Order: sequence, then structure tokens, then C-alpha cells
Amino acid sequence: MNIQLLEVTMAEASKLLMAPIIVLICLLVVYAIYALGRFCSQYLVRKQNKLAYTRQVTSDEFNEITSHAGYPIHNYFVNHPTASDDELEVVALKQLENLRIVTRIAPMLGLIATMIPMGPALQALADGNIQGISENLIIAFAAVIWGLVISSLTFWPASVKKRWCANELINIRKLKGQA
Repeated sequence: MNIQLLEVTMAEASKLLMAPIIVLICLLVVYAIYALGRFCSQYLVRKQNKLAYTRQVTSDEFNEITSHAGYPIHNYFVNHPTASDDELEVVALKQLENLRIVTRIAPMLGLIATMIPMGPALQALADGNIQGISENLIIAFAAVIWGLVISSLTFWPASVKKRWCANELINIRKLKGQA
């Protein structure tokens, strides 16, 4: 008897999670679009400043190190010239943190939002209620699709920004060697 009560309680509690998860998925869609826009903006700024940045990091003669828009790790180093390699790596990780978290958590939320309505859908199937099955399955599949869309929108910028950060760290090590 206690097991049945626990099962019913868990099922009812999981239904309460549906609304917050759907709201969170909607917020993450907005964030993913925002992050993609910021990534495109940073790409354009980096492209615009690439020549000056490349000249600075490849120059054999030591010049004053200046900051360049679109290169956040490099700019951190310019403002904190005594920063250790570990500190610079932490700064790089902070640059990637939100994108990486959203990329990983969105499919999980989509899966949770898929599984919650499956119980009522199976109950509707047992009752012969075709309308109830379709309503619950529509919600279930829409949630997982949006979770995957969010992940797709944030995965590419996260991957490219990871490469950018790695290149900036390599170039900073070169600059430290020149000083």
C-alpha cells in the first residue's frame, strides 16, 4: 500500500514540474537566439580587428601590447599582465560556461518534458481516449524538439568560441615569451 502511495505521489509531483520546465525551455530558446546573435556580432568584430591583432601577436619585435575588440582573453591579459596561465584559462572557461551549460541542459529538459506527459498519454490509451493520447504526445514531442533546437543553436558558437579562446591562450603564451 505504501508503494502505491509513493508512486501516485511521484506521478503527481512530476506533473507539477511540467510548467516550470516548459517556461525554462522557452527562456532558453530566447537565450539561444540571443547567444547566436552575440556570437555573430563577435565574429564580425574579430574579423574587423584580425589584422591588427595578428600583427601584434606575430611581430618579432616587442611592442606595447594593446587590446583589440572581440578578443576577450587577450584583453584580459592586457589589463592583467601578471595573470598566470591558470588564471587566463579560468577566464576562457567563463567565456564558454553559459553556452556549454545550455548546450548540455536543453536536451535534458526536453527529455524530462517529453516523459512527463507520457504517463497521462498511456493512461488515455488504456482508457481508449484517442484525444487524450494525441494531446499529450504533441506536448511531449514538441518539448524534445525545442530542447534539441536550443542545443543546436548553442553548440556551434560554443565550439567555435572554444577554438578562439585556445588560439588566444596560445598567442598570449607567445607574447609572454617575447616580454
